[in-house]
Parts: sequence; C-alpha cells; structure tokens
Amino acid sequence: MKLTNEHADIFIPDGVGLEEALSRTTHLCIGAHPDDIELNCYPPIAECYGRNDCWFTGVTVTDGAGCAREGPFAACTDAEMVAVRCEEQRRTAAIGQYSAQFQLGYSSAIAKDPTDRSIVDDLRQILEIAQPQTVYLHNPADKHDTHVAVFLRSLAALRALPIEQRPQKAFAYEGWRNLDWLNDSEKVALDASKHTNLASELAGVFESQIAGGKRYDLAVAGRRQTNATFFDAYQVDATNALTWAMDVTPLVHVENLPVENFVLGFIERFQDDVSLRLKRLSQEPE
Repeated sequence: MKLTNEHADIFIPDGVGLEEALSRTTHLCIGAHPDDIELNCYPPIAECYGRNDCWFTGVTVTDGAGCAREGPFAACTDAEMVAVRCEEQRRTAAIGQYSAQFQLGYSSAIAKDPTDRSIVDDLRQILEIAQPQTVYLHNPADKHDTHVAVFLRSLAALRALPIEQRPQKAFAYEGWRNLDWLNDSEKVALDASKHTNLASELAGVFESQIAGGKRYDLAVAGRRQTNATFFDAYQVDATNALTWAMDVTPLVHVENLPVENFVLGFIERFQDDVSLRLKRLSQEPE
C-alpha cells in the first residue's frame, strides 16, 4: 500500500502486519478529524473490544490543525497541534484494541476540494484490502463542511470498488448535527452502553480538545443518554446509551442514486410525519 500523503501515519496496536490487520477487519469507521471516531461512533469500537472474531479499524482523514484551542494549548502552533492530536489518536487505538488506525494527514481544504482525488484513492486502497462487513461514515446531513466532504470522498471510494467487494452495510453516524429528527422507523439504533469505562477513557484521551475549550467528553455521554431516554415515550429504557445512525447502504450499492435526493427523502418523510400529526390532532370534532 502506498498512501498519497507523505505525512500519513499507520498504527497497528498489536504489531501484526498491515495486510493481516486489514484482512481481519470487520468494522471500519472513517472520520474527518482526530476524535470524531471515538466521540461520535463508539458502538462498533465496543462491539469489537476484547474479541478475536471481529476487529475495528479507524481511518482519520484530516490532521485537525484548525481546531479551537485555549488554556494549556492556546499557544500551540498548528504543527504542534497536529503532533498532539496524532498521538492522542494513536493512544485511543491502543486503548480500544483497534486492528489498525490510519491517519491520512490531509488538510480540511484538500478534503473539501472535490477535484482532488488523493483522499478517494487512499480510502479505496484501504477498503479494497480490508473489505469490512460494515462501514461507518459521517452523516450527509451534518452541518460541518469537512464532515460532509469526508462522507462524499468516502462514498466515492466505496463506489469505486467492484460491487462484490463493497460492505454489506453502511451506516452514517451523528456529529455536528444529531439524527434524532429521523422518523423512528428509519433510525438505526447503535448500542453505546457496552464497556462504560472504555467509553469514558477513550473520550478522556483527547485532552487537547477538552482542556482546549470543548467538553466533548460530557457532551457525547449526554447525547447518548438523551437518545436512549427520549426514544420511546411509552416504554422503559432498553439501554442507557444509544447512538443514532442513518442507513446509507443504498448509496453504496447504487452508483447512480443521487446523494441529495436520498438525504432529502429522509427530511421530506420527517416533514410528512410532523404535518400529519398536526392535522390529525387539530381536526374539529364532527
């Protein structure tokens, strides 16, 4: 494998060869920034943790140089922040017992450039060897431009594979926009309650963000609890932590399915649900 960016980093916690680490991968998550995977897509990490029959691999696309910072990190240059965040991402891979962790090291500007194929080519190489059963991507309704751009590059890489090499399932997870607005019938519920201490430890690794002015550790724990509690008004909670996802498998398997039409379909069905409920409950009695 020859990745395009000379600054790319590949870390395999248990030291096996790269081909073995990828070939054993069953769950693969692509995130835009260091910490996106652990904070927004914890369930597959927990699913694979401590097991030998399924393995998690993370792919982080950008170097996170432009993150907000204050406190002990306020004076750090972008280059210094990149080094800090790279090490944090490596530490989470070791703690979470990942099969492999890729850090492609691109800038957000490159990620957002639809004419630059470098990220697509790198992701295609990784996916071609790994051939995971399930992939986890940023959701295409996110409000963060880099997240949406990385989703689109990931989709392009997946569509570049022969159909028989594409994953069986593809889920898009929450990020800078929650997915609680999805109609209940279209929510994919990912259980985030397993290995509670592991979830806290992984979130706590990202000191550059937490001490740097963003309490992501508290926010993601609150989001997961909120999802679990407010899912069903008439049933007791089945779990104490959920992450919502959107099933984007059709986009992976149907090349000519427009992303915009697919995503707007979820929004239109949400609109229909709100409209119908208001009409039903506003009708005057006969």
